[in-house]
Amino acid sequence: MKFLIAGLGNIGIEYQNTRHNIGFRILDALAGASNISFSAMRYGALTEYRYRGKTLFLLKPSTYMNLSGRAVNYWLNKEKIGIENLLVLVDDVALPFGKLRLRLRGSDGGHNGLLNINQVLGHQNYARLRFGIGSEFEQGKQIDYVLGEWSEEQGKMLPEKIQTAQDIIHSYVINGRDRTMNLFNNR
Repeated sequence: MKFLIAGLGNIGIEYQNTRHNIGFRILDALAGASNISFSAMRYGALTEYRYRGKTLFLLKPSTYMNLSGRAVNYWLNKEKIGIENLLVLVDDVALPFGKLRLRLRGSDGGHNGLLNINQVLGHQNYARLRFGIGSEFEQGKQIDYVLGEWSEEQGKMLPEKIQTAQDIIHSYVINGRDRTMNLFNNR
């Protein structure tokens, strides 16, 4: 069984440690823990990861956040992965910092990466793991906040939250979508 795990973010050193790149950061941690590395491929950096008999394609789109749908759609089709086995990792200002919430479908919630995926796929019926980055910004300063770096306090807590995100990914592929939601969404 194959899965596509797409971590959203922006390429480039200037975005590396920003809140918006949490999807990339989670996948980097997952790959690092397994001693595998990403290769530059069409529409993104990709690596193949085996976990308990399942094959996970970890994708960091190189299309920039606002065109993430192009990369996700390409790799779903290329690897013949069903939409039920897609999981998108994304930042969310509507959730407090570190809150993780798995959803099986839903709107883009104002997130341009999800908006583009919805447009390209033609629906919203795919799983997404939302990583709360908080909303500690003044009115009109959301872009600066999202593209800003983590606070010192957040930076200290980030490794534990990223580990939990990895646990959710593993549960998603082994235990299934519903059981994973029951296990993790109320934490």
